[in-house]
Amino acid sequence: MTDPTEHPDGFTPSQRIDARIRDLGDWRGDTLAQVRALIHEAQPDVIEEWKWRGVPVWSHDGILCTGETYKSVVKLTFAKGASLDDPTGLFNASLDGNTRRAIDIREDDAIDADALKALIRAAAALNATSRKRKAPARGPRSTSSR
Repeated sequence: MTDPTEHPDGFTPSQRIDARIRDLGDWRGDTLAQVRALIHEAQPDVIEEWKWRGVPVWSHDGILCTGETYKSVVKLTFAKGASLDDPTGLFNASLDGNTRRAIDIREDDAIDADALKALIRAAAALNATSRKRKAPARGPRSTSSR
């Protein structure tokens, strides 16, 4: 049986993220590597995924955030960001939506490591809470009367 985290071409999501960082070869790769390391520090058992034709995704009981790279930003999109407290104001993009929030990191931006790790931990806690609320399905109920 194959590893479910492995892509049909034989590369794991982590290997694909390594390659993306290496292939970028500029500040975006450095930034993506830095936020990846912070995500792992904040949530050591995070799962790395590769979705939607090339988007790094970090999950723990559901998606925590994605790490997209564009010409002028590295965008971290938090799947349930609108439900997270952001006391330091890291979220600076996708602020109008009801669910997601994002952090656009530009070339000269400094990353507030402590604040980002706090957001990652909060996202993981929210996912865990949401998962616990969803009770497991029970078998069919008996409709016979006594």
